[in-house]
Amino acid sequence: MKIRPLHDRVVVRRKEEEATTASGIVLPGSAKEQPNQGEVIAVGSGRILDNGDVRPVDVKVGDTVVFGKYAGSDTIEIDGEELVILGESDIKAIIE
Repeated sequence: MKIRPLHDRVVVRRKEEEATTASGIVLPGSAKEQPNQGEVIAVGSGRILDNGDVRPVDVKVGDTVVFGKYAGSDTIEIDGEELVILGESDIKAIIE
């Protein structure tokens, strides 16, 4: 996949959610909430500070991250796969 986010942006592949509830009810695609976890597949070079220095992004390719429920309104489709472009500030945690 060839995508390179700019500055402090991160490209994430959303983690697939279970399509069945705990009680066994199968949810159609439109009834499911978008997952708020995903795998980082590309990272920008970092935030440019006021003095011109570049502060690297804290996440790396392959990390599993948690992001805000309403973050990720910038979605793109590459090679038939839906990806989310997030700012580093939208990422809440890294799952280790």
